[in-house]
Amino acid sequence: VQLQASGGGLVQAGGSLRLSCSASGRTYSGYAMGWFRQPPGKERMFVAAITRNGGSTHYTDSVKGRFTISRDNAKNTVYLQMNGLKPEDTAVYYCGARSSGVNLHYSRYYNSWGQGTLVTVSS
Repeated sequence: VQLQASGGGLVQAGGSLRLSCSASGRTYSGYAMGWFRQPPGKERMFVAAITRNGGSTHYTDSVKGRFTISRDNAKNTVYLQMNGLKPEDTAVYYCGARSSGVNLHYSRYYNSWGQGTLVTVSS
């Protein structure tokens, strides 16, 4: 599956953005999807994930209550709604596809990645 992320930009602290990740390929609904982020000079880190049918979601502690992951399998798209953004949320955000519903927190298990979209939160 091929992925393309979009929706990043510059926003003030407290603002909101919605990231989208569009997938090509007929087997999209067979993949769990995840969002990761990579701040400048740091490693790629888990943000959120959603299972194949959207029935289960997972978040890293720092975004719980602020970010929401969702998916629309009819549109082959996964979203990350980000509210209450903070300067520490500044990073390149990547979407990934995982052919299994386990180990969703670990980037090394993902099968495909989008190109990344930059989110910058100013204070």
